[in-house]
Amino acid sequence: MTPDLSRTVLLPIDVQQGFDDPAWPRRWNADMEANGRALLARWRAAGAPIIHVRHDSVQPGSTLAPGHPGNGFRGGFEPLPGEPVVAKSVNSAFIGTDLDLRLRRLGAERIVTFGISTDMCVSTTIRTGANMGWTLLLVPDACDCFDLPDGQGGTLPARAIHDAHIATLAFEFCEVALTRELIS
Repeated sequence: MTPDLSRTVLLPIDVQQGFDDPAWPRRWNADMEANGRALLARWRAAGAPIIHVRHDSVQPGSTLAPGHPGNGFRGGFEPLPGEPVVAKSVNSAFIGTDLDLRLRRLGAERIVTFGISTDMCVSTTIRTGANMGWTLLLVPDACDCFDLPDGQGGTLPARAIHDAHIATLAFEFCEVALTRELIS
């Protein structure tokens, strides 16, 4: 699958240093960063549009709060000159931001997205965008999420959470493709 990159916006979501803080639970996808960097390299080589999303948390003590070192992008995910950043304070990159307007001004036809975390900000952005009429494509091997409490004293493994969200998103809200399919 090779979309027309001139009208396909790459939307990396919340690939930030704060998620490495020990306060966050264990993540599972050791390949997320390499795959995300490969997508960025492909879009940059093609001169295709990229809009970075950064979570500027308003929660006291958050590792993603502006001014906290964790608010910064991970190495290799920093925006290059001319690549815009949409700052959000809720899960969806469409709520309280100008993302929709930016996409329309670019003449976007499709949005390809990846990031952290599959079940939170990535999923919420895809669901909101699809409800707004956007065509979205999710790259699951460039996403990551966390082990979470199951509410009964146990833990749901991150991989199981990820897989369930990919299945529900693919069923109704987006297409799905692996990194290798998009960079070949």
